[in-house]
Amino acid sequence: MTKHRFNDFKLITGNLHSNNLNSLQVNLGRLCNLCCNHCHLAASPYSTEVMPWTVMEEIIRVVNKENISTVDITGGAPELNPNLKKFLDGLIPSGVKIQLRTNLVAMLEPQQEGLPEYFSEKMITLVASLPCYLESNVRAQRGNEVFKKSIDVLKLLNTLGYGTVKNLELDLVYNPGGPFLPGLQEELEVIYRRELQLRYGIVFNKLFVLTNMPVGRFKVMLCQNGIFNEYLALLKNAYNRETLNQLMCRSQISVGWDGTLYDCDFNLALGQPIDIEASNITFFNLQNLINRKIVTGEHCFGCTAGSGSSCNGSLKASG
Repeated sequence: MTKHRFNDFKLITGNLHSNNLNSLQVNLGRLCNLCCNHCHLAASPYSTEVMPWTVMEEIIRVVNKENISTVDITGGAPELNPNLKKFLDGLIPSGVKIQLRTNLVAMLEPQQEGLPEYFSEKMITLVASLPCYLESNVRAQRGNEVFKKSIDVLKLLNTLGYGTVKNLELDLVYNPGGPFLPGLQEELEVIYRRELQLRYGIVFNKLFVLTNMPVGRFKVMLCQNGIFNEYLALLKNAYNRETLNQLMCRSQISVGWDGTLYDCDFNLALGQPIDIEASNITFFNLQNLINRKIVTGEHCFGCTAGSGSSCNGSLKASG
């Protein structure tokens, strides 16, 4: 490891600070209809962690009070939270941008009828996980039948205007199918756009490319195969210092299902709250959270490897 990498290692594992706070990422719970083998939260249909309405009320209060530009809703499968529509209806009057992360097939679950139509009516940006445009690769990560159902939902969203109508943004998310780094986002987006259009007539706005984090179910897989240290070394060796200023933890904070605040959703998965005494949404104080020291660890190399990785895709050109 070169000298500058050693110095930066100390930076991202002990002395990284936020520089702004304009986005709240809200995790509505670990409940999900899938058990994806790359999931950092190990979400599943058997999970019981679900954000209650009382925490949602606090988030709405904060968004109305503070200068928050984006609320990024995730899970699990956020569609399975029984108060999702009520929560969205409470956020919309603030004028904040709302984007919801979906595995697509959760919209086909019982009692979710009309949800795609509701999203389009409320102009909710959708960030849809589609690990690959090839059925075999998606099946390996998500199980049988998931790919076909995902394609059906994407086609439905297109008919509702997603991907073609202004303010109906449909973004897709790619992550590698194994312990390797993703390709360049710009190149993969071209391939995704071509293949989905030719094969299924599907269109979308942007592709976000994410690195698999050595956390949760993906970490379990790495350990079971005896390659955890090898994967961590891959991330460290691909370290790109140009990503540091754009790390999502520097301008975003994550809210867990019980209201606990985290620097990112990965720290949430690890049970590592922000390094501030009042670490709950109830005590949200913007001034205390700006320039806070970020809780870091070796998993942070997942966000700084290659082109960098965030919940909104790559950070910088590889270098």
